[in-house]
Amino acid sequence: MQVASKKIVAVIPARMGSSRFPGKPLCPILGRPMIEHVYRRTAMSATLDAVWVATCDREIMDAVHAFGGQALMTADSHERASDRVAEAMASFEAEIVVMVQGDEPMVHPEMIDAAVAPLLKDERIICVNLALPIDDEGDFENPNTIKVVMDAENFAVYMSREAIPTRQIKSFAQMPAYKQVCIIPFTAKSLTLFNQLPPTPLEQAESIDMLRFIEHGYRVKMVTTHHRTQAVDTEQDRLLVEKLMRDDPLLNAYKSYRENDNQ
Repeated sequence: MQVASKKIVAVIPARMGSSRFPGKPLCPILGRPMIEHVYRRTAMSATLDAVWVATCDREIMDAVHAFGGQALMTADSHERASDRVAEAMASFEAEIVVMVQGDEPMVHPEMIDAAVAPLLKDERIICVNLALPIDDEGDFENPNTIKVVMDAENFAVYMSREAIPTRQIKSFAQMPAYKQVCIIPFTAKSLTLFNQLPPTPLEQAESIDMLRFIEHGYRVKMVTTHHRTQAVDTEQDRLLVEKLMRDDPLLNAYKSYRENDNQ
């Protein structure tokens, strides 16, 4: 069911108070704060009409403005990134809002394009997540990695920080395993709905936003990507990302922006 073109805006929620890595949006990666990498790479998506950072911290807003980005201040009471994005949506007009987590400095613009595509093709779809095959068993066991299992139509059945599906019958090498990649497009109506729905027990137990939709009976479409990313949850992750990004061709596409911004 094809739908007409829509205004699409990306929002990057970011806050200084991460329990695992305080201040991580501003942690340096190859001479730039992480939030700048996320912003620059997100803005490369031809699908998007605008990009905003949504934050409750003045330090982050100042850093975004310093590199020429757009930022909105939000309340400091949000427990879920999706709720922060829903508040930010009141400040602009959009029919599709793409949440891009601020700790994904290796995000690729084609990932955003792929995630948005189902919403443009089928008006029955209200929310999309990306899924990446897990090829490392350590990643599969890592509680910072959100695992997802899908049905035959690629809708999410469940997400967990635990290692799912179980390895009691088949080994890791014998079964498909996927992780959620935190690029999540919503329709504007579904993001408003998400914000209005009460938090759910599994959402709170797992600390995973999408379980709120799943527990309330709404379907979350999964799209598989093969762009390799690495979220930053620890200092070790930051060092790994610095190593992985040194030869990243996308970096060359925006490495001179700072000089241009300051002219």
